[in-house]
Amino acid sequence: MAAPVEKKVTAATAATFVGSTALLGALEAVRDNAELVGWMPPALAPFVLALVPTAITFVSGWAARHTPRGPAGI
Repeated sequence: MAAPVEKKVTAATAATFVGSTALLGALEAVRDNAELVGWMPPALAPFVLALVPTAITFVSGWAARHTPRGPAGI
Protein backbone atom coordinates (compact mmCIF):
# COMPACT_ATOMS: atom_id res chain seq x y z
CA MET A 1 0.00 0.00 0.00
CA ALA A 2 1.26 3.48 -0.82
CA ALA A 3 2.16 5.91 1.93
CA PRO A 4 -0.52 8.49 2.78
CA VAL A 5 -0.18 11.90 1.17
CA GLU A 6 0.71 14.65 3.66
CA LYS A 7 -1.50 17.72 3.87
CA LYS A 8 1.36 20.02 2.81
CA VAL A 9 1.70 18.08 -0.45
CA THR A 10 -2.03 18.37 -1.11
CA ALA A 11 -1.96 22.11 -0.36
CA ALA A 12 1.05 22.67 -2.63
CA THR A 13 -0.65 20.74 -5.40
CA ALA A 14 -3.86 22.76 -5.13
CA ALA A 15 -1.97 26.06 -4.99
CA THR A 16 0.04 25.14 -8.06
CA PHE A 17 -3.11 24.26 -9.98
CA VAL A 18 -4.84 27.53 -9.10
CA GLY A 19 -1.72 29.60 -9.81
CA SER A 20 -0.99 27.83 -13.07
CA THR A 21 -4.57 28.21 -14.24
CA ALA A 22 -4.50 31.96 -13.60
CA LEU A 23 -1.06 32.38 -15.18
CA LEU A 24 -1.81 30.29 -18.26
CA GLY A 25 -5.17 31.99 -18.72
CA ALA A 26 -3.48 35.38 -18.66
CA LEU A 27 -0.73 34.27 -21.04
CA GLU A 28 -3.23 32.79 -23.46
CA ALA A 29 -5.28 35.98 -23.44
CA VAL A 30 -2.20 38.10 -24.12
CA ARG A 31 -0.48 35.94 -26.71
CA ASP A 32 -3.53 34.18 -28.21
CA ASN A 33 -1.25 31.42 -29.50
CA ALA A 34 -3.67 28.98 -31.14
CA GLU A 35 -0.93 26.52 -32.14
CA LEU A 36 -0.31 25.40 -28.57
CA VAL A 37 -3.89 24.64 -27.64
CA GLY A 38 -5.67 24.52 -30.98
CA TRP A 39 -6.82 20.93 -30.53
CA MET A 40 -8.63 21.71 -27.25
CA PRO A 41 -11.84 23.64 -26.64
CA PRO A 42 -10.82 27.21 -25.68
CA ALA A 43 -12.53 27.12 -22.29
CA LEU A 44 -10.82 23.84 -21.36
CA ALA A 45 -7.25 24.61 -22.48
CA PRO A 46 -6.02 26.55 -19.40
CA PHE A 47 -7.22 23.79 -17.07
CA VAL A 48 -5.66 20.96 -19.09
CA LEU A 49 -2.35 22.80 -19.42
CA ALA A 50 -2.35 23.54 -15.68
CA LEU A 51 -2.34 19.80 -14.95
CA VAL A 52 1.29 19.44 -16.09
CA PRO A 53 2.94 21.57 -13.36
CA THR A 54 0.33 20.30 -10.89
CA ALA A 55 1.35 16.70 -11.53
CA ILE A 56 5.04 17.58 -11.34
CA THR A 57 4.54 19.33 -8.00
CA PHE A 58 2.52 16.45 -6.57
CA VAL A 59 4.99 13.75 -7.61
CA SER A 60 8.05 15.69 -6.46
CA GLY A 61 6.41 16.57 -3.13
CA TRP A 62 5.27 13.00 -2.54
CA ALA A 63 8.66 11.52 -3.41
CA ALA A 64 10.70 14.02 -1.39
CA ARG A 65 12.27 12.82 1.83
CA HIS A 66 10.95 14.62 4.83
CA THR A 67 12.68 15.46 8.07
CA PRO A 68 11.86 12.86 10.69
CA ARG A 69 9.71 14.13 13.54
CA GLY A 70 10.71 13.57 17.12
CA PRO A 71 8.42 12.92 20.05
CA ALA A 72 5.83 15.61 20.77
CA GLY A 73 7.12 18.51 22.84
CA ILE A 74 10.76 18.29 21.79
